[in-house]
Amino acid sequence: MNTPCMRAAALAVSTLIGANVCAQSNVTIYGVVDAATAYASNQGGKSTTYMRSGNLSASKIGFQGVEDLGGDLKALFLLENGFESDTGAMSSAGTLFNRQAYVGLQSSAYGSVTAGRQYTPYYLLVGSLASSNVLTGATGAHPGDIDGLDTTVRISNSVTYSMPAWRGLQASAQYGFGEASDGNAVGSSFSAAVKYSTAPAEFALGYLKLKNGQNGAGWSDKASGSFGISALNQGYASAESVQFIAASARYTMGKWMVGANASNVQYQAGTRSAFRDTAIFNTAGLISSYQLTPQWFLSAGYSDTFASHANGIADRARYRQLSFEQNYALSKRTAIYLIEARQLARGQTLGQDGAIVNAVASVGDSQNGTPSSNGGQTVVMIGLKHSF
Repeated sequence: MNTPCMRAAALAVSTLIGANVCAQSNVTIYGVVDAATAYASNQGGKSTTYMRSGNLSASKIGFQGVEDLGGDLKALFLLENGFESDTGAMSSAGTLFNRQAYVGLQSSAYGSVTAGRQYTPYYLLVGSLASSNVLTGATGAHPGDIDGLDTTVRISNSVTYSMPAWRGLQASAQYGFGEASDGNAVGSSFSAAVKYSTAPAEFALGYLKLKNGQNGAGWSDKASGSFGISALNQGYASAESVQFIAASARYTMGKWMVGANASNVQYQAGTRSAFRDTAIFNTAGLISSYQLTPQWFLSAGYSDTFASHANGIADRARYRQLSFEQNYALSKRTAIYLIEARQLARGQTLGQDGAIVNAVASVGDSQNGTPSSNGGQTVVMIGLKHSF
């Protein structure tokens, strides 16, 4: 019998159940809209003034959720799309959640396991203390983001385990499955990193190895992860694998922060590679920041990247970069910023066809596709960023 009293009781029960679900679940929509007017002194031989998206922070929109499953166990997910604020286009055509897309379980006692498209432990723990996190990757990342310490590297088909923080210690490991037809090891990736924080100091050490897929001409789209390709390393895009090792440290004294970082990147040749010898790029960097007032934040960084003698190159490439940032907060969510960088390149490297070419400048990771025609490049950007 469907009486008014029964209908009222059913409505009350469903309302209570719905309220309970809502109380245990939390979904957040967040994002950044960032646009700037940029000037580059030399892009392929010409100076250029243009509009660019995602300079201080990448323009993006994301959805993040957590559900309390009870008994110290939570389910979580994150979906994040990158877009171009100057045109409205997706940053990666045909890939909606190109930045991150994962789901997982989390426990305060046992840590978390996540699966999907994710950043590496190498970036999350070591990169968080490096230059791009302080200065922005557009002009502050090491030249061409050669060591992947900015957000260039993301791993698809990956599983990550992160231990619960313990007395300032964090550790995480990740494996990415390749999609090549002859086995998961082809195109796979592995990353592990540790970070230790004991105020006022922080230290991190990380490792990342990317394996190429079935593609002798360049880096395969079947690999679980790729890396930033620029004028620095385009001659090594056909590597069988790429290995990254990096360490970073920071020390904070009131309004001042100083830091140092170092990295070693090795492009290892295979039978189908366009080069024969392992190519090595070493980078050392210094960073500093100062909170001048509650509104004004200032930072600076210097890096020195030099390649090894290999593949017939006698005059090895060297890249020196100086970067600055001035950030004025109009509110907690909105800021006006000015960023500048100057890079000098010397020596030789391999070009896209494997021939020896003169090294050219490529500031940060904003100029990967628009390097200088010679050994010098200056980039200046003034922009507005709003977070929500």
